[in-house]
Amino acid sequence: MPIDLDIREHEVLGPIIIEAEQKGREVGRQEGRQEGRQEGWQEGRQEGRQEGRQEGRYEGELTILRRQIEKRFGALPAWAVKRLAALSARELEDLSERVLDTQSVEELLS
Repeated sequence: MPIDLDIREHEVLGPIIIEAEQKGREVGRQEGRQEGRQEGWQEGRQEGRQEGRQEGRYEGELTILRRQIEKRFGALPAWAVKRLAALSARELEDLSERVLDTQSVEELLS
């Protein structure tokens, strides 16, 4: 609803109203930036957790598979350690089943 001002009131109140509107817009922008930073921080934190869980699962799968292979065939040669480290999580899962059916490290990792 527009405010009805006479000329004198307009000269006095006009700059005050304009300044108040500008301050209001600036406060709104600051609040928006703050909310944006908070949302970005939360999203980053969530992504970090997800990545951490994936890395942890991968490391766990690799460790268990290495232990299974060493228990079955003895110490792993350096080439086998490198080969295992280059595999994806899915490939490690597949090998964890195949380790029960193979006769050697070479057969398992070929």
